[in-house]
Amino acid sequence: MSGLAQPAAYTRTIVDAVRGLVGDDVQHNPYFKDFPHGVPDTVEFWADCLRDALSKNVPRDRVLHDGSLNLLLLPNYGVRLHTYEELLAAHDDLIPSIKDRVTVLHLGGTLEEEIRRLYLELSASPAPLGEADLEILVELAEQTSELPDVIPIRENRAVINAARLARGAEPLVDTVTDVLRLACQASGGDVTLQQSTRFRSFRRPERRVLLAALDHVVADNPGKLGDVPQRAEAWKRLGERLHPHEFGQWPHAQDVFAVARGEKTARSFAGRVEIALQDNDVRQAVDLLRQAPGVLLRQVDRLLRHSGNDASYVVEAVREAAPVASGRVLCSLLEHLLNRRNPDAARVFANRGHRAWITEDARPPLAREVVDALVAVLEDELVRRLPAVSEVVVDPEVLDVVVPLSGNASEDGFGVLPRGSKLWLEGDLLRFFTYWRQNKHYADHDLSAVLLDPGLVFRGQVSWTNYTEDGAYYSGDLTEAPEGATEFIDVPRHAVTAKYVVPQVHVYSGEGFNEVAESMFGFMARDLDQKGKPFEPATVRARCEMRGYGKVALPVIFERVDEGEGWVATWLHLYLRGMNWGNTVHGTRDIARQVVSGVLRRKYFTVGRLAELIRRKTTSDGPRLHIALTRPENGDVATVDQLANLLEPQGTSLLA
Repeated sequence: MSGLAQPAAYTRTIVDAVRGLVGDDVQHNPYFKDFPHGVPDTVEFWADCLRDALSKNVPRDRVLHDGSLNLLLLPNYGVRLHTYEELLAAHDDLIPSIKDRVTVLHLGGTLEEEIRRLYLELSASPAPLGEADLEILVELAEQTSELPDVIPIRENRAVINAARLARGAEPLVDTVTDVLRLACQASGGDVTLQQSTRFRSFRRPERRVLLAALDHVVADNPGKLGDVPQRAEAWKRLGERLHPHEFGQWPHAQDVFAVARGEKTARSFAGRVEIALQDNDVRQAVDLLRQAPGVLLRQVDRLLRHSGNDASYVVEAVREAAPVASGRVLCSLLEHLLNRRNPDAARVFANRGHRAWITEDARPPLAREVVDALVAVLEDELVRRLPAVSEVVVDPEVLDVVVPLSGNASEDGFGVLPRGSKLWLEGDLLRFFTYWRQNKHYADHDLSAVLLDPGLVFRGQVSWTNYTEDGAYYSGDLTEAPEGATEFIDVPRHAVTAKYVVPQVHVYSGEGFNEVAESMFGFMARDLDQKGKPFEPATVRARCEMRGYGKVALPVIFERVDEGEGWVATWLHLYLRGMNWGNTVHGTRDIARQVVSGVLRRKYFTVGRLAELIRRKTTSDGPRLHIALTRPENGDVATVDQLANLLEPQGTSLLA
C-alpha cells in the first residue's frame, strides 16, 4: 500500500469493504444486553414484562386484543432497553484464537487491468451469473466495446448487446429471444424473462437496430418463429414500442409480431416434441431434439420414462449430443442421473428467486443399466474436455463443495457456497444471526431454529416462543428495525443432544426480504472461553444476503459432528412461500424437515467428484493442478469458482 498515492484513503476503502463483507458495517445490538449470558426462562421473561406493565399502569386497551391479553403489546417487549454503547461496556474484549481465520488480500494489477480482467471473466462465464455479478457486468459493459471470444450465457449476451445498442452497434443475436432479452435489458427490466418488463420508448435508430436484428434471425431460419408463442404477451408489448408496421423493408420482423398476435401460426419446437411424446413416439421426439442438444439432455429423464424398449436409442442420442453441449448441462444431467437409481426422499425445486417447492418423488426409478450407460457417456465426455495433469491436489475443505454451475444456486456475501455444499466449522460454540433494517414501513423478522435427531425427528425448537431448548438459547425478540435489528441463537456443541440444527428466518409481519433496506444471515464459530461482544467479525465464517421471494428463509443446515469437534454446515439458499402474516417455527417445522431430508440425501456434483474425473487423465509430463477456495499470493491454484471453465467444449484451460 505504501507505493500507492493516498495509501490511507485506499486502506480505509478496503477495510470498509471487508467490514461490509462480513456484516461488520452495522451495529449488532440484541435485545438482551448480556447475551449470551442472562437469557431468562421464557415464562419468567413474560411474567417480568407483565409486572412492568402493571407497575406502570398501562391502559387496558393498549395490551388487550379482542378481549384477550396480547403479550406482544407489552411496553418492554420487542424494544431494546439499552444502547449499543451500554452493550459494549457489558462485554469483555474478544480473546484471539488460532482457529480465527485470516484472509489475505492481494494488490492485483492496475485499475485498468483489473477492470478488463473482470469484464472478460464475467462476460465469458460458462455459468449464469448471480444478481450482483450481473449488475457489475452491466456497469463494465458500458465502459468497453471489447468482446470475449465466446459469450455462452444468453443473459450475459443481452447485457453486452444493450451496451452495444446504446453505442449504435449491431447486436450479437441468433434467436428471436436474444432480441427480446436485449429489449428487456435496455428497458431496465428482467433479462432472465422471469418477471414482466415495462418496455421503454425506443428512439427510431434503436427501433431500426432491433427490427433489423429480428428480420435477419428469422430470414436465416424461419423455424425460429416457433419460439415466439411461448412469450407472446411480452412480444405484443414490445411491438407497441417498436412499431414494426412502419418498417416494411423487414417483413420477417413483422412476422414475429403477427405470430405473437395470433395472426400467423408457427408451431414451436417444443410443441412438436410434445406431440411426439403424447403419441408415445420416442424415436420421433429424439430425432426432433437432436437439433437442440442442450434441450435433448434436459429431456433425458422424460424420454427414458417413455422409451420402453427404445432406451438404447436415447443413450445413443445423448452420446451424439454430449460433445457440443454446455458443460454445466452435462454436469447437471450427471448429478440428476446419480439420484435416479432410487426415489428421492423428497423432490426439492428452486427457481431463480430461491423459492422452494417440495413434493414427494412419485417417479419410478430408472433402470440401473441405463443410468450406468448414460453416466459412462457423460463422464467420458467430461474427461475428454478436462486438462491432462501430472497430479491433482485438492484442499480438504473443498472436497464437499458443489461445483458452481450457476450463480443462482447461492447468494451474495462472504464465505458463501452453492446449494448442497458442505463447510466444516471448528469451535465449541456455534452462533448464527439475522440482521434486517426496515425500509419505508414496519418490519418484524424472527430468527428460530428447529432441532432434529439423527433420524430427522423433531426434538424441539428455539425461538421467541421458547428461549432455551436442549442447551441452545436465543438473544431475544426485536419487533421493529428502523435503525436495524439483530437476533442471535447460540448452540454450544457439548451441551446439545440434537444431531441437526436448522435455522429459519420468518417474516412475521411487514416488509419482506426483498422489501427491507437490508437483510442478512450469517454464522460464527467460537471457543467457549473467547468472550467478546455478541458479534465479533474475526469469528464470522460466512455471511449472506437474504433477498429471496418468500416469507420463510432456510439458509443452511448445521450437523453436529460426533468425531472430532465442530459442525458441518450444508448450504440451502431456499425460501418458502409462508403466510402473509404470522409466520412461526410451529407452522414451518415439518416442511423444513422435508427440505433437510431432500437436500442431505441428494448426491451432488462436487469438487471431489470432479477431481476423480481429472485423475483419469493424468500424464507424467503434465502440469500440477491445485484446487482451493482462494488463490494464495504465490502459487498456481485453480479456485472453485473457476472450475466450470474446464468443462466447456472450447477447452478453456486454467493451466495455460
